[in-house]
Amino acid sequence: MTRTATVNYHVHKSYRQAFELDAGGIAGNLICPELLATSVVLADNRTTTSSVSFACDAVEIMPLETQVRDFAGGSWESIYDAELKAMLQDRLGARDVVVFDHTVRVDDPEAIRKPARNVHSDYSKDGAEQRLVDLLGAEAATEWAQGHFAFVNVWRPIEHPINSAPLGFVRPSSIDPSDWILLDLIYPDRTGQIMGLVGNPKHEWIYQSKMTPNEVAVFNIYDNQGRASVAHSALDMVEDPNINTVRKSIESRTLVRY
Repeated sequence: MTRTATVNYHVHKSYRQAFELDAGGIAGNLICPELLATSVVLADNRTTTSSVSFACDAVEIMPLETQVRDFAGGSWESIYDAELKAMLQDRLGARDVVVFDHTVRVDDPEAIRKPARNVHSDYSKDGAEQRLVDLLGAEAATEWAQGHFAFVNVWRPIEHPINSAPLGFVRPSSIDPSDWILLDLIYPDRTGQIMGLVGNPKHEWIYQSKMTPNEVAVFNIYDNQGRASVAHSALDMVEDPNINTVRKSIESRTLVRY
């Protein structure tokens, strides 16, 4: 069955656009670039004959159980980090894995971190190279940069299967290089950089219906050897209007060395 959803694409401008976080010194305040709400057709990875794989598409959705039952507190991070490292070493052939960030998102107006509803990838080339230095220090970053490294995101539903605002991905082969734009992230104390995606009717969107807490999406967000960065966004859609569970997820950013 064909499904549709609404996504918010970025828009080409004659100047560099930016997200300003904590704008005006108000915690959680955000000023963002212009976005264009667009209806897109979705392929369900559960039923499509051309499901995505990390080797071909830089994104894969797979079963992965966890021993963590509560991501709200306690000592879960060490347990979860070990699980993610083992998976990335096994499935991607990573030699070294650094898990450096976990973000829990809740689709609620009062939530501190809500689902990201703009089509993007998390790092530009400059942003990734700076983050490598931030994480490892200049000397170790130089050593890693001489080989093959990448930033990889692991995304998981928590508490309930996803019924609304699932995570969607654009198949990289359907993106024209001119669809990408650079976006600054302006914080009170630093500036980062990500990639935004401009709409194109050739884009092929894919998601996995009703993803469960025992499934993860593993996707590339920067690779210094040229593997595609995966454009992604929360999708404005509802699977079953009779279900009222709140969409909750955890995304984990990792740095891998092959």
